Amino acid sequence: MTHPAHGAETLVEIWRGPFLESAHQGHAVVCDASGQIVQAWGNPDAVVLPRSSSKMIQALPLLRSGAADAYSLGSEHLALACASHQGAAIHTNKVGAWLDHIGCGDDDFRCGPQVSRDDDVRDAMIRAHEAPCRIHNNCSGKHAGFLSLGKHLGAGPDYVDPAHPVQTACLEAFEEMTGETSPGFGVDGCSAPNYAATMHGMARAMARYAAADNDSPQGQLRNAMAQHPDLVAGEGRACTRLMRAMNNGTAIKTGAEGYFVAMLPEQKLGVALKITDGATRASECAIAQILVKLGALDADHPEALAFTSGPIRNWDGLVTGTQRAAPTLL
Repeated sequence: MTHPAHGAETLVEIWRGPFLESAHQGHAVVCDASGQIVQAWGNPDAVVLPRSSSKMIQALPLLRSGAADAYSLGSEHLALACASHQGAAIHTNKVGAWLDHIGCGDDDFRCGPQVSRDDDVRDAMIRAHEAPCRIHNNCSGKHAGFLSLGKHLGAGPDYVDPAHPVQTACLEAFEEMTGETSPGFGVDGCSAPNYAATMHGMARAMARYAAADNDSPQGQLRNAMAQHPDLVAGEGRACTRLMRAMNNGTAIKTGAEGYFVAMLPEQKLGVALKITDGATRASECAIAQILVKLGALDADHPEALAFTSGPIRNWDGLVTGTQRAAPTLL
């Protein structure tokens, strides 16, 4: 297997005054509904872990199995199943109600406890000397989906075991959507296996979601994400801000270590992006510029400008430089 940085291309630049101070390299692939590459930067054959960018694929068995219908799960549940949320009250209250609905509790989760990324919730818990729970984990919505699927299948409690029926269903969905046999997995931050694919494979999967009918499982998941950007991430987060700015059915999802995907239903295009040094600031900038390039995001929208050519300020508020997409993306 080649090194993930092999063949990478500079996608984002950091300027301080007249000096190019830093540069972020990566890979990006745009696919059409047939799975063919429309445009690519870097190496489309680079094999990478998509991390949380693959959550909508991991949620596919939840619908296909009949579990979503059996538990009367709606679009908010589906958005949360695809989310890397902030752990704000809007997220934990809904995940908590979902757990109650399927007869489970916080101890049934196999994701670890995580301090809420919502400042108000975090500060209130510190003042109250409360320890974070598993429901505050940014992946608790995905895990509520795993629990729902596992209960529907009558499977055991260790649903993050790669041999568990929940995870074998996820792998089957992943290989079907990417059109590839995965070379293996890494254990994700939430303890679930995360399967690797080429950049082309993930872009192909996203194109299949983009082109899917609204009433198909893929279409329902895509639409749930686009309809509930506040649940997919949270206030201040790139996923939420950019989906609100587009408001055209386009769904996007970040993943750890500089990954990002997008599903553009109007254009029937899918995008996969990886920044090889893992920098989130760079993946957010690059995905925003690619969305502009593909006609899904208005180049002059304040949120687009904030990511594609955002000012860098020092502690005194002075603009000292800019982060911007590299010329190759313009």
